[in-house]
Amino acid sequence: MKQGAESRRLREEQKLDWLHLIRCENIGPRTFSALIQRYGDAGAALRALPGLIAQGKGRPVVIASREAVLREWEQAERLGARLIARCEPDYPPSLRAIDSPPPLIFVRGDVALLQKPMVALVGSRNASAAGLAMTERLARGLGAAGYVVVSGLARGIDACAHRASLATGAVGVLAGGLDKPYPPENVVLCDRWPNAAP
Repeated sequence: MKQGAESRRLREEQKLDWLHLIRCENIGPRTFSALIQRYGDAGAALRALPGLIAQGKGRPVVIASREAVLREWEQAERLGARLIARCEPDYPPSLRAIDSPPPLIFVRGDVALLQKPMVALVGSRNASAAGLAMTERLARGLGAAGYVVVSGLARGIDACAHRASLATGAVGVLAGGLDKPYPPENVVLCDRWPNAAP
């Protein structure tokens, strides 16, 4: 779904089906979208997969177990996270606008931040004192100007930008997922609310 398309909220069972489908091996965002378009919803696509796999066309697909998907869902709930599907209104518009956006994202914190103008601040993990000072000033200034600062929460510049913009709005993007924040010393930044939405 691209920016401007009609949005809708998924029921919990539908989100579980979306998570199940995207967790199947060799199903990425493009294949996911093609399957949804062809079959109408993720549940129908999952039911069609065994037949498609038997045809042996394309890359080999391995269907994820429903038990693994349920464990992931339950772990996210324990962490205070929830899933947002790209068809839902809370999904970040700038992420939706990219080519092949992820079908789902896990979020914690103030999801309203995802609808505001954003700017990414990322940089060296081994930053100089001058670089950190400049990052802090820049992040505070951007926050004061109404921007949400997005970082990868890595050591150095990323963590400094996130910390400096917590008061005005910060989003941390965790490549390893909410259950595996890296580096470990930045776990505390993931738990700084209400304005953090990592």
